[in-house]
Amino acid sequence: MSIIVAGYSGLVGSAIFELLQTQGEEAIGLDSKVVNLLDRQRTFEFMCDLRPSAVIDAAAVVGGIGANNQFPVDFLSKNLQIQTNLMDASHQANVERYIFLGSSCIYPRACPQPIKEEYLMTGPLESTNSAYAIAKIAGIEMIRSYRKQFKRRWISIMPTNMYGPRDNFSLDNGHVLPALINKFVSATRDGAASVTLWGSGNPRREFLHSYDLAKATIFLMDKYDDDSHINVGTGEDLKISELANLIATESGFSGRIEWDSSKPDGMPRKLLDVSRIKSLGWSSSLTLEEGIRRTIDWFKKNESRVRV
Repeated sequence: MSIIVAGYSGLVGSAIFELLQTQGEEAIGLDSKVVNLLDRQRTFEFMCDLRPSAVIDAAAVVGGIGANNQFPVDFLSKNLQIQTNLMDASHQANVERYIFLGSSCIYPRACPQPIKEEYLMTGPLESTNSAYAIAKIAGIEMIRSYRKQFKRRWISIMPTNMYGPRDNFSLDNGHVLPALINKFVSATRDGAASVTLWGSGNPRREFLHSYDLAKATIFLMDKYDDDSHINVGTGEDLKISELANLIATESGFSGRIEWDSSKPDGMPRKLLDVSRIKSLGWSSSLTLEEGIRRTIDWFKKNESRVRV
């Protein structure tokens, strides 16, 4: 069984690609250096030449609150093009299984917590990342439409906030957890007396290590076949201020943590209801403390070559 992992050099794709290889599967890595998925013709040629059994779509233009808020056209247009080109080309190549990886930002800003799959499109989105969210919602609908019109056994997975090796640790456009790792590791090395962080620290977030998502993705590829997207997370959350304290401790930082409340917080809380995937027999295995420890170790070893 040949499996293409689109976005295989990124945070999520690399974890999935490595786990497939460990399990002895024929994994084929696809990123922008192999094929630019914005190039529709080249994408079709690539897929029709290989004709894989499955595609795991972890390819996307991603970023934190600042980047999403500043470049909404890029996040909407490019992600729509990437996923549409790859899905259409996969259909042309008669791909049996397509796994579309979305994001928990698809849910309304004021969503009841924990967030069930059926809460999709029941209220307004968070304005700071609505463009990216709409692209991912369109991807879910494309998967449903291919199932309905062409009887494809394709599925959508909605993971919670991700972190791990090969993340984007940029202070300008990275997500909160990797950006905090960068800040605290740098502050510890430089002997800084304080670190200033965005927002109030009060929003609550759930975090899943990329290794756990890789296991969940392969599990669902084998076990799940339904029109509805399915949540993947830990089922546990914490305040951003608590996360900052945890990362500071693991980084060896002992200075002050200050908060810049003029910066946006984003959604007040985002915790996924993971009862559906748990009922199938899967749950996360890596604790947040251990996952952060591993990610800090990886960052320190690779700091000189990762984008910061």
